[in-house]
Amino acid sequence: MIRPIFPRIRPVRAWLALLAIGLAGALVVVPSPCRGVNVKLETPRQIKEVAVTFDDLPLNGPDLGIDSLREMTAKLMVVIKSNQIPVTAFVNEVKLHKAGELEQRTAILRMWLDAGAELGNHTYSHPDLQRTDLADYELDVIQGEPTISSLMKEKGMKLRYFRYPFLHTGPNLGTRKAFESFLKARGYTNAPVTIDNDDWEFNSVYVNALTRGQTELARRVDGAYVDYFPKIVDFFEQMSSDVLGRQVRHILLLHANALNAAHMARIVAILKQRGYRFITLARALEDTAYSLPDNYAGELGVSWLERWAFSKGIKMRVAEEPDAPDFVNKLYREYNRPAPSSN
Repeated sequence: MIRPIFPRIRPVRAWLALLAIGLAGALVVVPSPCRGVNVKLETPRQIKEVAVTFDDLPLNGPDLGIDSLREMTAKLMVVIKSNQIPVTAFVNEVKLHKAGELEQRTAILRMWLDAGAELGNHTYSHPDLQRTDLADYELDVIQGEPTISSLMKEKGMKLRYFRYPFLHTGPNLGTRKAFESFLKARGYTNAPVTIDNDDWEFNSVYVNALTRGQTELARRVDGAYVDYFPKIVDFFEQMSSDVLGRQVRHILLLHANALNAAHMARIVAILKQRGYRFITLARALEDTAYSLPDNYAGELGVSWLERWAFSKGIKMRVAEEPDAPDFVNKLYREYNRPAPSSN
């Protein structure tokens, strides 16, 4: 039984006050028409939405062979399907062409499609537009189309999304504008990113530790990543509030790797606990923020929130973005140090 909480308010007023309490949102206290009584009204909260995207398919990071790749992909697909997450996943076709494994690696992409994902072009060989001739870069994009276009056609879909490797959009605005014209002519839509992170760096150290039998180090990296991910979400939520005055329909960038396969369920849980619902990339791009001026060009591969800040004359906060801990940075550099020259 519910006890009456407005004994001194006439019935109609009491009913209206109870109705006000039922409204969803943030709590606001306003004066009651009766002395000594406050009615608690609630104003609507913004629903938070995120489109989940993956880069570097079929695999980001150390390649331990087709069996490992298949197992990793299956782990990701279980979480994606069970949570009905509408994923867009970006492919580097060069990674399909491992001796004797083209058919099996192409089957890995079919696993993504069968889980409901849409495939996008991430170039053939992951070149850097900062350091690649524009004509060569455009040819690399075209070279990255045949297999994914064919697979998408099998599902009744058309290849439509492109994502820049390293999130590098060109060394200057002239190069960037020229390439954007090329993308438009080929029917592509750029896939921006608002929540970026260093999962690729954690993953490199994590996989190397496992393959070397360093289980304690692997657990340490594992724990560091679990601590890191909520911090990066916090940071870009705050940036969205500061730059836009609200939460954009976020686009999260993850990489198709062993670390995320191990933690995808936890990543999903973190986002759900923060009130996010999962949406398609197409829905995210309907947000008017993605039509804002973006005048950034240069060395940084950064979130579009940073780019919008730059274009608005607001200080970019790249140096404030949460980083992987020092021990991860150090080991990543050690594992990926260029081999000494034989000359």
